[in-house]
Amino acid sequence: MIDTVFFLLVFFMMASLSMTVYRGMTLSLPRASSGEPRQDRVSISVTRDGVIYLNRDQVEPGDLAGRLRALRELDPDIVVVVSADGDVAHRRVVDAMDAARTAGIVKLAIAVQPANQR
Repeated sequence: MIDTVFFLLVFFMMASLSMTVYRGMTLSLPRASSGEPRQDRVSISVTRDGVIYLNRDQVEPGDLAGRLRALRELDPDIVVVVSADGDVAHRRVVDAMDAARTAGIVKLAIAVQPANQR
């Protein structure tokens, strides 16, 4: 009986994990041993070519701060995660983070892939 209940618990936990929605673009993230999974509201993705996406919508670098400012007005405690391809120029990542700071966002994180994942 306990085995059946345990099996059902594990099944529903795994099923609920597959229902999570990732809002960013698919990128090859750099690895870090201190990485931890997070569920956040806003994702800025920077592709290998330097193209910037805000929650899967391509934006021009000059428009990013304005769009983030509008999101911050809706939620003052907004958290922004910057996901950048491992091969992108560092300047592009700094531009994205600077746009978030210019928009008044103080909670920033950089997405990494845990070192033990392949």
